[in-house]
Amino acid sequence: MMISDKWYRNELMEGDNESPHRHLNEEYSFYQAVKSGDMASVQMNCLQKRFSASDGMGTLSANPVTNIKYHFVIAAAMMARHCIDNGMEHNLSFRLSDFYIQKLDSIQTVEEVVKLHDEMSLDYTNRMHQLQKERIISKAIVMCTEYIYNHLHDRITVNTLAAETELSPSYLSRLFKKEMGVSVSDFIREKKIERAQNLLKYSDFSLIEISNYLAFSSQSHFIQTFEKQVGMTPKKYRDQFYRSMW
Repeated sequence: MMISDKWYRNELMEGDNESPHRHLNEEYSFYQAVKSGDMASVQMNCLQKRFSASDGMGTLSANPVTNIKYHFVIAAAMMARHCIDNGMEHNLSFRLSDFYIQKLDSIQTVEEVVKLHDEMSLDYTNRMHQLQKERIISKAIVMCTEYIYNHLHDRITVNTLAAETELSPSYLSRLFKKEMGVSVSDFIREKKIERAQNLLKYSDFSLIEISNYLAFSSQSHFIQTFEKQVGMTPKKYRDQFYRSMW
């Protein structure tokens, strides 16, 4: 029997009984947290045992241990590529992935696989966190960028960041421009639009919902800002790139 015939036969027999797969938004959010060095989010994901949760663990093998090992290999491949995309050295990222997959060989229980997955996730995340810090010189600017990444859904001003760093707004503005190469307001705007691009690709949120979530003053302001930075309207961007990477 041809492979295609087996597929259609399987669909006929098992199509209504397929195992659930977690929503792409959740998967994307996890890998986004890993590659951005968001330790708190990844630690929470591990504590909640989301990797082995029954509401998203698709069936790749009838054997539970083999099944979760397959998912582990997929996760390792995804982390390696996402971290390379965000600046991790190419060979280092793949060596790290190979290292954890090799450790998988001697594991015999689901619990051990979950534990190794969590170790790998936190290892990648910590390395990305350190990489982000190495790109910046001063502690004050590290604090600023971490605050901005964690508060993109809020209205952020130089005064807000000055209060966080205990520096004067004027001095902080000069320091930020010197070390980051862009003004505080330009950096915040860039990161908000980057987050908007991700939401347009990987979520079903409407333009007004994205605009409100990212604390733009209005939908029209969001559209205008997005088009200026990206070169097309949010609607055209979604039409062109919606989930195309998946």
